[in-house]
Amino acid sequence: MQTARNGDTVLIDFVVRTSAGQVVGSTEQEGPQSVLIGGAQVFPQVEAALEGMALGAEQSVTVAAADAFGVRREELVVQIPRINLPPQPEPQVGMELGARQEDGSTVNLVITAVGEDAVTVDGNHPLAGEDLHFAVTLVEIKPAA
Repeated sequence: MQTARNGDTVLIDFVVRTSAGQVVGSTEQEGPQSVLIGGAQVFPQVEAALEGMALGAEQSVTVAAADAFGVRREELVVQIPRINLPPQPEPQVGMELGARQEDGSTVNLVITAVGEDAVTVDGNHPLAGEDLHFAVTLVEIKPAA
C-alpha cells in the first residue's frame, strides 16, 4: 500500500472547524488541494499527519490556537477617532481597514463598533484564539522524483 512520504506532493480534501463546530475552511468548492510534504505549506501538525498516510485514509488533526493564528490579544482592540478616518466611505461594522505601522508594515483592522466620535477596530486575525480541527482525506500521492 502506497503511503505519503516527506518530499511527496499529495492532493488532500479537508474541512476545518472551530471548537464550536463552525466551518472556516474546506475544499468543497475548489476541490482537492496540492501540498508538498516538507514544504511548510500547511500547519506542521497537518503535515506530520500526512506523512505516512495511506491513499484514501482520513485523519483528524487539532492545531491549538497558539500554534495556529495565536491567542487573542485584547491590546489589538483599539479606538480610532473618526477624524483620523477618510470621510468616505462611511465606516461600518465589518469593514476592513489597512493601517501603516511605524516600521512601515501594514496591519489589517476590522471595525467592530462605530460611535459618534470614534470607531473600535480589532487587529487580531479573525481566527485568533481558536483551536482548529482538521478532517483530512488523502486523495492522491505524487511521489518525489
